[in-house]
Amino acid sequence: MRLEELELFRRAAALGNLSAAGRELGLSPATASARLQSLERSLGASLFVRTTRRITLTEEGEHFLAHAEKALDALEMGRASIRGADAAPAGTLRASIPGPFGRRHVLPYLTEFLDANPEVELDLHISDEIVNIVEGGYELAIRIGPLNDSGLLASKLAPNRRIVVASPSYLERNDAPSVPEDLGQHVCLLHGDTKVWRFHRAGEERAVRVSGRLHTNSGSVTRDAAIHGLGVALKGVWDVGEDLQKGRLVHLLPDWELGDVGAIWALRPASKFASPRARAFVDFLRSKYGATPYWEIE
Repeated sequence: MRLEELELFRRAAALGNLSAAGRELGLSPATASARLQSLERSLGASLFVRTTRRITLTEEGEHFLAHAEKALDALEMGRASIRGADAAPAGTLRASIPGPFGRRHVLPYLTEFLDANPEVELDLHISDEIVNIVEGGYELAIRIGPLNDSGLLASKLAPNRRIVVASPSYLERNDAPSVPEDLGQHVCLLHGDTKVWRFHRAGEERAVRVSGRLHTNSGSVTRDAAIHGLGVALKGVWDVGEDLQKGRLVHLLPDWELGDVGAIWALRPASKFASPRARAFVDFLRSKYGATPYWEIE
């Protein structure tokens, strides 16, 4: 039983596809198949049920996976202890990052990060899709908003102030709201399942049910729709700071704050050791954003 066989087994179990796991590890389909067969022979058990498109764990495979993951994680921790906490970051960092945030506030800095860490490679999943970090084999993820009790370890990257915005063209046709309740008379842009916007100010709390004719699962579409005058949107300042600065959007109800905003988080699986490359990436982004992020223009 070899280390590379265990790593291939773990990735194949996560992806449900042996060829895809092999590609991630730089293996041909034939080599990946041979390594898995070697592992199964050494264990005397079949680890997967194979179909033409997908593989699923057998009962023996499920039991063995838990032990394989513990062994691989323990080995990584042992390597890190030998290298020491001050070891230079190295290896491939696999991370999941929200699409709009990644394109706006991560990609512009990657050249600087890679130049400063020449032994690090990045494998970034930048998408609106929320993936399962553990099953996807991600070492790190950036998430925005309140956290669920997911068993992940969280480190705050930046605050997540949210505001209500509309375009100048929309406000030419509609009076700006003066209190949160006025939003009930406005066309609001609905994102996800959120139809109640919660405000607070100096001990006051207001919950306003909003409605509109455009409902989307994309934060980018909500922002663009607001810029085009389709309605009032609730947005994170990280997403619309530049639009406010350039006059494409106007901040409404500036005396009120939005509740339940959470933060911008760096997450990692609780079972995994924080590698030097992951720590370096998080520290680098945090240094770029600062205690008061640059997108906070007001």
